[in-house]
Amino acid sequence: MPLAPQSIGRRERNKQAKLERITAAASELFATQGVDEVTTQQIADKADIGAGTLFLYAKTKGELLLLVQNTHYSTALASGRAAAETVPSVLDAVLAIVRPVVECNRVQVDNGRTYLREMLFGDPSEPHHAEALKIVAQTEHALAGILSRHEAIDEADAATLARVVLSSMFMTMASGANSPVSTEEIIERIRGQIAAILPH
Repeated sequence: MPLAPQSIGRRERNKQAKLERITAAASELFATQGVDEVTTQQIADKADIGAGTLFLYAKTKGELLLLVQNTHYSTALASGRAAAETVPSVLDAVLAIVRPVVECNRVQVDNGRTYLREMLFGDPSEPHHAEALKIVAQTEHALAGILSRHEAIDEADAATLARVVLSSMFMTMASGANSPVSTEEIIERIRGQIAAILPH
């Protein structure tokens, strides 16, 4: 009987090791070549697994991108939340959350735009898409917490404004017209949009 738990543990360790190899392979290939230029077969080969095995972890290339980017976005959000805690100004604290997310999205602009498209229009039943939506909800919650610090914004308005800020951020990052624009310019455009909706 004691062998069963060890067997399950080994299987889980093997699955985790494969997932880590897939994530590392996809991350490197997407970063160096861009998501549109990479094939799932290249990712499988680099991860040293079969293509069939790859599809057990992510059914499409879009899901693979979500798998990779979700990790980066979670880290960016955690960094932004920590920075926002020490910033007294509501506008600057909101931007403290926004900045690392924008910077993460702009590491490879085409990948960032594709990630946003997959996040917004992908299949919500897919696990990596569901994880992306969870990160969006966490970002919205963090923004609402900052906005509720403003003396003229109650809790309900803070939740609504957080969705507006999130929409503004996503639209500004996703716009094709903004592809050649610098990260600082993107952040400044978002700053102007947030400043316009905050009570004065």
